Amino acid sequence: MMHPFINNQAWLTLKSGLTEIAKQEIMTRFNNTDYELKSDGSLLTEADTAMQKAMKAFLHLNWPEFTLVGEESDKSEQQAALDAEQGCWILDPIDGTTNFANGIAFFSVSLALMIKGEVVLGLVYDPARDELFSARLGLGAQLNNQPIKTEQHLRTLNQCVGIVDFKRLDDALATALAIQAPYSSQRSFGSVALDWCWIAAGRGQLYLHGNQSLWDYAAGWLILNEAGGASISLDNQPVLVKKISKRPAVAASNLSLLQTWKNWIDRHNKE
Repeated sequence: MMHPFINNQAWLTLKSGLTEIAKQEIMTRFNNTDYELKSDGSLLTEADTAMQKAMKAFLHLNWPEFTLVGEESDKSEQQAALDAEQGCWILDPIDGTTNFANGIAFFSVSLALMIKGEVVLGLVYDPARDELFSARLGLGAQLNNQPIKTEQHLRTLNQCVGIVDFKRLDDALATALAIQAPYSSQRSFGSVALDWCWIAAGRGQLYLHGNQSLWDYAAGWLILNEAGGASISLDNQPVLVKKISKRPAVAASNLSLLQTWKNWIDRHNKE
C-alpha cells in the first residue's frame, strides 16, 4: 500500500507545486540559456540549478521530514541523503539537459519518494507538452489525471517500437541491434524518465538503456510498473536499487514481452 503520508490533498499539492515550478524555472529559460560542462561531460544549465533550488525549498516547506537526493547535489551528500531512515525525495530537475540546452523540446522533471528502499510515488512532468505522468504505489498510473495501462496482449518483437539508447550499450549488442533489429522501428529521445513513461503510455513497447542513474529512472520505473509494464537489469537483477550507482535497464509493456525481449538481448549480448 502507499505510504499514508500521501493523502489526496498532499498529492494534489505535490503535483501542482511541481508543475508550476517547472513552468516558471524551466520554460521561461527554454531557448534562452547558456550551459557548462560538468566533470562527467554532461551539461548543466541555469535552469537545472534553479529548478533544483526551487523544488528543494518547496518540498522542505511542505514535508521537512524527508531528505533530498538531487542530480545537482554534492556527490558526498547523495548517498547519505538516500540512506536517511525517514525517507528521501529523488529529484532530477531536468532529465534531458542536452535536449533542453540545444532547443529540443523533449525533457522532463522527475521526482520520486523512496521510503525504506521502496519507491512509493513518482511524478514525471514534460513541461513542453504539459504532460504529467504520475503513480502512487498500488494505485495505478495516470497521465494528466487519466488512468494509463500498457498493452497486455501478446505482440511479437517485430510488431514493436523499441526505445533504445545505443550510446551506452556494449559494442556487440549495439551492432546486433543495428544489423539484426528485432523490432519494427527504433527511437531514442534523450530523456530517460520520459522513455519509461512513454512505454507506460503505449508510445513504444520495448526499452533498453545501458547506464542510468537513480534520479533518471526511479519515478518512471514506478509509473511503468503501475501501468502494467515490467523491467529487469541486464544481469537479471531488479532495476531499482537503493544506490546512487548507475544501472542498465530492459523493459517492456508486459512481462511476457519482457521475457522475449530479454532472451533476444541475452543471445546477442554474448556473441
